[in-house]
Amino acid sequence: MTVVPTVLMTALEAALEGTGAAVVPGASAPGRPIPPGVAVVLTTSGSTSGTGRAVALSARALRASAVATHDRLGGPGQWLLALPIDHVAGLQVLVRSVVAGTRPVVAPAGHFDPRSLTASIRTMRTDVPRYLSLVPTQLVRTLAADAEAVRALRECTAVLVGGAATPAAVLEEARDRGVPVVNTYGMTETCGGCVYDGVPLEGVDVRVDEGGRIHLAGDVLAAGYLDDDVLAAGYLDDDGGGGAFVEHEGRRWFRTPDAGTFDAGTLHVLGRVDDVVVTGGVNVHPLDVERTLAAVETVGEMVVVGVPDQEWGQLLTAVVVPRTGRAAPTLTRLREAAGHGAHAPRALVVVGHLALRGPGKVDRRAAAALAAAALARGEGERY
Repeated sequence: MTVVPTVLMTALEAALEGTGAAVVPGASAPGRPIPPGVAVVLTTSGSTSGTGRAVALSARALRASAVATHDRLGGPGQWLLALPIDHVAGLQVLVRSVVAGTRPVVAPAGHFDPRSLTASIRTMRTDVPRYLSLVPTQLVRTLAADAEAVRALRECTAVLVGGAATPAAVLEEARDRGVPVVNTYGMTETCGGCVYDGVPLEGVDVRVDEGGRIHLAGDVLAAGYLDDDVLAAGYLDDDGGGGAFVEHEGRRWFRTPDAGTFDAGTLHVLGRVDDVVVTGGVNVHPLDVERTLAAVETVGEMVVVGVPDQEWGQLLTAVVVPRTGRAAPTLTRLREAAGHGAHAPRALVVVGHLALRGPGKVDRRAAAALAAAALARGEGERY
């Protein structure tokens, strides 16, 4: 069994207790002083801006997140680490382990292998709940592996899936096969997932402003960014974040980069505000299109982007990795699935893999640049 280095767990335990220095996993020391009360510093993937920011997470926020997670899932248990610890989903596996008083099992490093994941699950304790966190790509590959891998997932109390949007078809397949998947939504600034299957964790509040942007509040919020002058001065509860952390009706909220709706206590995420594609004068949320096209039987992985176009402004383009062992879908098939309206792609580019920015996060900028170059060369399909 692989275990997390004792020195790292010891340092994290001390940081969470307030008796040790802040932990900065997978990175060199920040260029600015770390204020008191900060237990962990993580750098975001920069999937929206292209540049990551150092986020200061307090011990109080990290513990609140871990406790709320255990309360939602079925109590403290043992966690399996299958994600890098310099990203919030992986780091939270360690935090939850500290809070639960258990030692996590660690999947082998390197290229993700469903067989290794299966072997790691089989080494976990059976006297407490078994938990793990995956990104959508890992779940897709495990479901496509042998039946033994799926059986191993079924032995877990909960399999958290997040870090990127998970296609509804993938979640449906997992649940149909008995895998206890939990679709999570959150980010580094909220100590990871804070909305599970659309429902906020205990102590987390959601509101959507008039522009459709999602705001989150609660004890799980980060102290701020290290490059904020207010935070650097040590005022952890002040309003900072360069506009990301805002005051509303006397309460501190995180202004997410995502659009969505919040009805009857359930959050529906529409996608990044900045990712909206304006095509033919119509605003299209790529995530809406991706959810529809992901159900096409020959689509393995995909992303929908806008490519500059003289006629349409932005050409709605599907960049697709075919399902393993299947021929690539045609543009005609994708347009049929999308209903031939404004949400139907007008171009298709087939690739062998999608560029990632952080675990499970598709690099939309890279995908758009690749698609534009391919279409300019006359490759792919256009409607």
